[in-house]
Amino acid sequence: MAIISEMQEEKPSLLPFNASLDPSNPLGFLEKVLDFIGKESDFLLKDTAEKEIASAVTAAKKRLREAEKKKEQKDSLKPLEKKLKEESSQPMEVEKPKKESLKPTEPMEVEEKPKEEEGPIVPNKGNGLDFETYSWTQNLQEVTVTIPVPSGTKPRSVTCEIKKNRLKVGIKGQEPIIDGEFFNAVKPDDCFWNIEDQKLISVLLTKQDQMEWWKCCVKGEPEIDTQKVEPESSKLSDLDPETRSTVEKMMFDQRQKQMGLPTSDEMEKKDMMKKFMSQHPEMDFSNAKF
Repeated sequence: MAIISEMQEEKPSLLPFNASLDPSNPLGFLEKVLDFIGKESDFLLKDTAEKEIASAVTAAKKRLREAEKKKEQKDSLKPLEKKLKEESSQPMEVEKPKKESLKPTEPMEVEEKPKEEEGPIVPNKGNGLDFETYSWTQNLQEVTVTIPVPSGTKPRSVTCEIKKNRLKVGIKGQEPIIDGEFFNAVKPDDCFWNIEDQKLISVLLTKQDQMEWWKCCVKGEPEIDTQKVEPESSKLSDLDPETRSTVEKMMFDQRQKQMGLPTSDEMEKKDMMKKFMSQHPEMDFSNAKF
């Protein structure tokens, strides 16, 4: 019993607070609240009192905004609820089916669209593509276009225009079989065409950039995946000096990277820096980072 009486004595008492709020002067009411808190407790003497009061004000403003937002949402739904209530109270008219609609209908034919190819296509054996009207193959230096024509076709019946960026091939008096812009430029003076066995037009195109694989022969047609191109095995001696030099440099750099060694460009820069340092012994390069 003694313990219970002690606990009752330690329980804080609730002090009465009487004040009226004047809506035109809310700060006056707030000052009275703070004066009351200051007289009856040590809260205002705390270092964090101002921060805690500011947090309480912020929380009160947040609650007020949320309450206003809920009220606005509720008010905006009232017209819709009223409309739905009115509509539900009206009897729904059911339209009687017409006699014609009761007749069995024929099944609707749905035309299936052919699935479009997504992404690059795997090239043919010649690193090109085959179409209904023609096919094309390539190596790094050249592109060969093959066009089947009616048996007995003679060269004078063929029209073939090869420009730097465009190709037009067909039979005279008919729509061109190919008429479009090249994927990349060619060397017109090094291009030619002929008829094989009077049933096949063969067009040989010499690439201007002989270090790049074409994704397509004519722009607008499906593109191949150049990552899956299989180059022909050829000797370096078969290449022209400029191409050979480029290929040898690429092969050397690839081997250096595999061994974790500097490439030819990195070695050249390093040699240039060494030469510069030897020409300027008065300069201190001990803290320089290369």
